[in-house]
Amino acid sequence: MIHDACARLTSFALIAALGGSVAVAQSDGGSAADGGDVAWNAPLKDIPVGEEGKLSFGGAVQSRYEYWSNFGFAEQNDDGFLLTRVLLNADLRFNEAHRAFVELKSVVATDRDLPGGQRTLDVDTFDIQNAYYQLDFDGDDLDASIRIGRQPLKFGKQRLISPLPWANNLRSFDGGRVTLKFSGWTVDGFYTRLVTSKQYEFNDWSRGFDLFGVYATRRFGEGDKSALDLYWIGIDRDRAAFNGTAGEEDRHTFGARIAPRFFDGRFGLDIEGAYQTGELDDRDISAYFFAAEADWVVVPDGWRPTLRAGFDYASGDDDAGGDVETFNQLVPLGHAFFGYADVIGRQNIIDASAGVSVTPVERLKVALDFHAFWRASEDDALYNAGGGVVRPGTASGSEVGQEIDLTVKYTFNDYLNAQVGVSHVFSGDFIERSGPDEDITFAYAQLQFVF
Repeated sequence: MIHDACARLTSFALIAALGGSVAVAQSDGGSAADGGDVAWNAPLKDIPVGEEGKLSFGGAVQSRYEYWSNFGFAEQNDDGFLLTRVLLNADLRFNEAHRAFVELKSVVATDRDLPGGQRTLDVDTFDIQNAYYQLDFDGDDLDASIRIGRQPLKFGKQRLISPLPWANNLRSFDGGRVTLKFSGWTVDGFYTRLVTSKQYEFNDWSRGFDLFGVYATRRFGEGDKSALDLYWIGIDRDRAAFNGTAGEEDRHTFGARIAPRFFDGRFGLDIEGAYQTGELDDRDISAYFFAAEADWVVVPDGWRPTLRAGFDYASGDDDAGGDVETFNQLVPLGHAFFGYADVIGRQNIIDASAGVSVTPVERLKVALDFHAFWRASEDDALYNAGGGVVRPGTASGSEVGQEIDLTVKYTFNDYLNAQVGVSHVFSGDFIERSGPDEDITFAYAQLQFVF
């Protein structure tokens, strides 16, 4: 109860601070982008340090209220709670080559009376989000940088590696990263360790999930709006389990993505696929995924109606306890691809989706999306956005269900934005045959301030 009360007081204080900050922004004329001469936060940016150095301060405050009805398809699982995240950072550039960046975080939540309680996704009371040193080299034909320390990782469309911005507690990684830029290519080589949140203690360098690889991106086309990605991603985990096979996991993902845009950027495709090999315990791994998405800006002016259609397939396992054919989604931003309720992850799944978005007034975007889900293999489990098992693969039926998402986003200015949404998940045959089968409703309201 004490922790719950502290979380509420912190959230209310932050909301009050947001109001004060917005008032300051308005009284000072707003940002340069909004027509003001000087941004209200200019005194926090590019403060001279020594002969060549510059120091900047920044941060973000976000509060989101979530309400769930029939969480986990179970009738008794109803609850609402408040999630709040505070980030404060200092960015010191000694000169054009040397940079040090430190970001602190406080992530709190009111009581969450749902299965799992207050998860590591929800709470990390005080910790270091990022802290790294970066060295940059600029050449005639090659630019390079080396980054060492705790840092975010984000590649491509974030289908496999993401800092997970939707979660209250962001992901970070300890390790090193080398970036090379040449002839239109950006090539990243990295060896890192996923930071595991301890909620009420400082997170430390602990073995358990090593992530490493090479990710290359080539921009092309008009305005460099199109992209080609090629990658190899390896993971080494002390313990993993898929469909009855468990043990140490050594898995390698080889993939490619192409995302061309046509007709002045109004029509785009995004196609990605990857194959996984390696071993889980002493069993062979052979898994894959494929994703395709198309979007079309029907009218570029006015309401700017945009249509979207997508298809996702991630392999499942056909033989419990044997070789592993379940795709491992790694550390993704699943929230952006399989519905806002996060019931479904990129493992043993087929998803056909479609959506439409409009901008009825400037800065306001309304989107409506639909998903239809099936299990790729009826002998494997249903997995959620975090890779956890929603239902074991013991029941028959491939139809998981459908989801409808309504999202409304409004950007007040360069610093403040709001988002509200509601999602409804309809249970299908497999859910009805494997346990509680109540439809799920998820609603939320979020306010974010960035400076």
